[in-house]
Amino acid sequence: MLEALEKMSITQQGQFKDTVNKLLASTFLSRDKRDNKESYYFLMSYKEVFDEFFKILGYEITLDMPTGSVMLSGATPSNTLKLKRDESIILLILRLLYHEKMKDTSLNENIVCSVSDIHEKYDYLEIKRKLNKTDLISALRLLRRYNLIEVTGDLTSSACKIVILPTILMAIRSEDITEVFNTIQKISREE
Repeated sequence: MLEALEKMSITQQGQFKDTVNKLLASTFLSRDKRDNKESYYFLMSYKEVFDEFFKILGYEITLDMPTGSVMLSGATPSNTLKLKRDESIILLILRLLYHEKMKDTSLNENIVCSVSDIHEKYDYLEIKRKLNKTDLISALRLLRRYNLIEVTGDLTSSACKIVILPTILMAIRSEDITEVFNTIQKISREE
């Protein structure tokens, strides 16, 4: 690994460092997100070097080329983000919306929803506690930080567009989307 790093130019070494820091900070990279594109392709080119580097730290990189997604996962649960109840529900709703809208789009198109779509799905699920606007905005900002969504517009507006990135498929690996729906129902029953 050190040999491969030494063979890189100064620019490539800087790019390696930037990509490592992006992955450590956000866990996911998406080829479809503008500020991730360069890091994604750089990681693809030097995947073996990244694999060796992260293996030393106890991490593993998963690369899904068809969706253009990268996930960094750790061997210890201490590095796992614990989501609040509403954050979990919003993430699960976004995964449901991704699944539903994927049927109507081609692989080359982005999956886009609006804040009002999230509210509509939340209401449809008949969760007793209503979705607080502040909690929704906070959850969406968190998911954006982890490269699961990209926001275009003002989050306080119900017309705000949210691009659901394919990295959400790695965040919630579910072969059967009914599992996601059942998880939401379970959370709402536990209230």
